Order: sequence, then structure tokens, then C-alpha cells
Amino acid sequence: MGGLIYIGYLCKLETVTSQPNPANDLLRAAARLSRWASQNAAFAIPFAQARLLGLIEDHEPVRVSALAGFDHSSQPTITTQLQRMDAAGWVRRDPDPEDARATLVTLTAAGTAAIAEVRTARAAVLEPFISRLDGPAHERVRLAVDVINELLELTSRDLEPRED
Repeated sequence: MGGLIYIGYLCKLETVTSQPNPANDLLRAAARLSRWASQNAAFAIPFAQARLLGLIEDHEPVRVSALAGFDHSSQPTITTQLQRMDAAGWVRRDPDPEDARATLVTLTAAGTAAIAEVRTARAAVLEPFISRLDGPAHERVRLAVDVINELLELTSRDLEPRED
């Protein structure tokens, strides 16, 4: 019985002594909002392919191995997705001039349009809720977007993809 009391004490101690973690809070909130938008938006392509199109857009031209690292997926998984996206006309795969064994992936005009359609659909489900916010809340949203973009700029300078 003494062990249960001690565990209960530690749980209370954790609650009292835990420090705020803005990085975790930001990531969790952004992920929840993103998932909510994807679940409630209507778009024609599978979200896994939309996510991959976004990664390609962010890093193009990008090697398949780097894309797998960005997505925390295996190369065969990414290759299968790229074959589907290539068949849909959304990506172009070319030999890497620096390494003939590697492939560089870029978006086509159709791929750019497909990811734009997904983003428009996701934004459309959120916009009615944003419009309900008062003026100061709108300003906080704008500031939050600015801070997130600043963080993204900082991280883009400091991190390279992991190739596992």
C-alpha cells in the first residue's frame, strides 16, 4: 500500500513541478488543427499523397532517399507513392546528374495545382471559424502565423534531412 501512496505523491509532484513546454504545446496544437482541417475538408486526392506533394514542393528537386527521410518512410514506400503520383501527372522523376543511380523528383504544373486544391479546401473549412473571432483574436492569429513562419525560417537554415 505504501508504494501506491508514493506513486500518487509522485504524480501530484509531477503536476505541480512540471514546467510549461511551449515547443510541445505549439506542435500539438498545430498538428491537431491540421488533422481537423484534413478530416473536415473535401479534396480528391489521398492525404498521404497531398502530404508528399507538399514535401516535394518544399525541397524540390529532391532525391527519393531524402524524401523518405523527410517523411520518416522507407524508400520502397515513397517509390510506390511516387509511381502513383507520376501516373497522375503530378511529379516528374529525372536522373540525378551527380549520381546516375539516384532520382530527383519535382512537381509538375498539375502537381502544383493538386496541392493548391488541397490547401484551398483545408483553409475553406477553417475560415468560417476564424471569421467568428473578434478583432484582437484575428491579430493574435496573424501574429501566431508570423511566429510560426519565423520558426520555419530558422529551422530551414539549421536542419538537413536525415537519411536513415
